[in-house]
Order: sequence, then structure tokens, then C-alpha cells
Amino acid sequence: ANAQIVKPAKQRELLDRFGGQELAKVLSAYQESFTQYLELKSRLAAMKSSASKRDGEIAELQEFLSAWAKLKAVRNECATTEDEINRLSSVEDLRLAGTTSMAALDSEESGALTLLHSARATLESAKAKDSRLEEIADRVSEAVFILDDASTDLASYVTSLEADPSRLDLLQTRKADLHSFIKRWGGALSPDEELVLLAAKAKSGKESIADLEGGDERIAELEKELSALKKKLLTCATELTAVRLKHAGKLSASVTTEIHALSMPHTQFFAEVASPDYTSGLKESDFTQLGCDEITMLIQGHKDGPKIALGKGASGGEMSRIMLGLEVVIAQTHPVGTYIFDEVDAGVGGKAAIEVGKRLHQLSKQSQVIVVTHLPQVAAWADTHFVVKKSSDGSVVASGVWKLSENERVEEIARMLAGLEDSLSAREHATELLALRS
Repeated sequence: ANAQIVKPAKQRELLDRFGGQELAKVLSAYQESFTQYLELKSRLAAMKSSASKRDGEIAELQEFLSAWAKLKAVRNECATTEDEINRLSSVEDLRLAGTTSMAALDSEESGALTLLHSARATLESAKAKDSRLEEIADRVSEAVFILDDASTDLASYVTSLEADPSRLDLLQTRKADLHSFIKRWGGALSPDEELVLLAAKAKSGKESIADLEGGDERIAELEKELSALKKKLLTCATELTAVRLKHAGKLSASVTTEIHALSMPHTQFFAEVASPDYTSGLKESDFTQLGCDEITMLIQGHKDGPKIALGKGASGGEMSRIMLGLEVVIAQTHPVGTYIFDEVDAGVGGKAAIEVGKRLHQLSKQSQVIVVTHLPQVAAWADTHFVVKKSSDGSVVASGVWKLSENERVEEIARMLAGLEDSLSAREHATELLALRS
């Protein structure tokens, strides 16, 4: 986290998180205008580049739209046409399959239904002598009903099968027309997938032709629209900067208050927003997806000292405490799921260490907080305490993690305080520290 916080992108993200819903709403409005501007700019560039080949494109689009109108294709038509062709081409095979199956079901001597009727009759008379046969008899009866229905449906199916050579010829011609059209105008996807894409192309075809036929007049109209969009974008960018400036001041004051309590009493924190001069007109390159601002976070070691960028003016321990102060402040408006702090207590002791632990505990009310620490004043604030220990069997050394019970916590905090877990005074002090979080 410390390595990330010195990066401008991360500093802007932290400020925007602190700004909450107010800043998020303004940023969203800016991004919507920015996207509209880029899309219109791209469309305008495409129109200008295609001006030389405009006539050819218009002719091709008109030919496509005319052919599409004549084709009158419907969704999934290729698949449904293929299915019907397969059925009409196999009427005799399907009729034979149906009648053979009906015979297997309905034959008076060896048909499945005949045998099942016999089995059902036998079981019906026998089940009175053994109740265990009742369920079996019911299942056989159910099978009779199912096969009866299947036999009826098969008879209906066989009756419906009729050869229709003229319909088959019509479908084969339609299939050829569809595939010929797709080969001429489509790509390499499945036929029905290509029809979906071609339908979309036909839907936008008139607008595309209007763009092309408009020529210079259409280009001039779009340039006016682009100019208006740029003015709107400039307004949104200006508002975004103003909101960021407001929240940067609040963030600076809040984080300064936090780090003063974290053993940095003379350090001032600053979140500064630098933006271009909106009154002199901006270059297109000044606009980005996240606005026109550059966010810089600095610290001032004492009242008359220079402001220094975070990455250059703070030690590792100070950076951890500044990061803690930032997250405590930001979590009030925009918490995240999990925080991990290592060396957050570097160079801290006594009362300041207790304040570090207190703020970590405060942060844990909104998010999960994991802290690696050697300070008992910090460890005492945890809801759950783990220790890392080494063990050895004489040849292999291994490390493990153990969760401590409440009694074990007292012993561990005492050991961290005095180096002796059996020191009475250390245990009393440990108990006092653990009572702070209650």
C-alpha cells in the first residue's frame, strides 16, 4: 500500500473515494460527456476519411438494403428451414420407423403393451395376497398408461407424415437463397448468427447512407455538435475540479488531525489539486477519462518547512501512519473490504502507540483490518490475536500461526511488555491494555 500511495493515480483515487457520492456524481457526469465527445469525434473522423470513397460505399449499402428487403429473412430461419428439409426428405424412413415402433408396442402376440397388460392383470390378482406387490403393480400400470399415450402419439405422427415434393423444392430454393445472401454479405459465423448481424446492419443502413450522402454539409453539422460537446465537457471538468478542491481541503485537515495523534504532532498533510487554466481554452490532450486534474499529496515536517511529496518526505513508518490516517478518514465515507498494515507502528511507542491501536480498532468497525505488529499497545486493540512461532524437532525448523485465547492474550501481551509472561506487574498492565477496547 505504501508503494502505491506515492503514485498520482492512487492519490487521485483516494481523494475521489473521500469525496463520496457528491464527487462520484460529478465525475460520472464528466465521464458521460467525455465518452460522448470521443464517440462523436470518432464518427466525424470516419466520415472525413471516407469522403473519397463515399460514392462506392453508398452504392454498396443501397445494393445491400435492396437485397435484404427482398430476402425478408426472419430470426433462426436457416435452422428451421434445414429441419423441415430433413423431415420432408426422409418421409418414408420416418414412416417406417413409426410403423415399426407401433408394431413393437401394439402387436397382439408379442407387443410391449400386450405383455404389459398381461403382467398388470397377473399382478392385480396377486397383490391381494402380498401387499409388497402393490407398488410394483402401480408402476406397471403407470408404464401401461405411458406406452398407451406413446402409441397414440405415434399413430398421429405417422398419419401426419405426407410427402410434399413442391414444398421440399420451395424450401431447398429458400435455403440456397439464404446461403447465397450470407456468402455475399456475411462472414464466417453460423448462418443464423450472420443473419442477426446483417439485420443490425440493415437497421442502421439508412442512417449510414444519410451520413455518407450528407457529405460536407453533414460533416459541418457534426463539427458544430462536437464543438458544443467540448464546451459541455469543459463545464463538467471545471465543476469536477471545484468539487475536488473542496474535498481536498477537507481531506488535508482531517488527515492532519489524525497523524498528529499518531506521534507526528508537527506534520501537516496536504492534498493539492492542479488543473489547467480553463479560461484560456484547453487542448484536447488535457482531457482524460478521469478529468483534467493532477492530484498530489505532500507533507510539511514543521510550520515553516517546505512541502515535500509523500514518497520523498516520509520514512516507511511515517508512510504507514499517514496511510492509516488516510484510511481512517476515507472509511467514514467510502470503506473497503480489507486493510493490511505492516510496520504501521514503526518508531512509535507509549501513548502514540495506543492511539495507533485505537484508530486501527476504529477502522475495523467498517472493514476487516489485519495488522503485523510488535507493540503490545497496538496488539491489545485487536478483536482476534494470532502469534507466529518457530518450532524445531532438531533437524527441521518450521513456522506456524496460533490463535490465542483470552488468557493466552494476557500472557502474550505481558511478554511483549516485559519479556516475561509470568511477571505480575506485566500481567496487570496487559489486562489494563486489553480493557481499553471494551
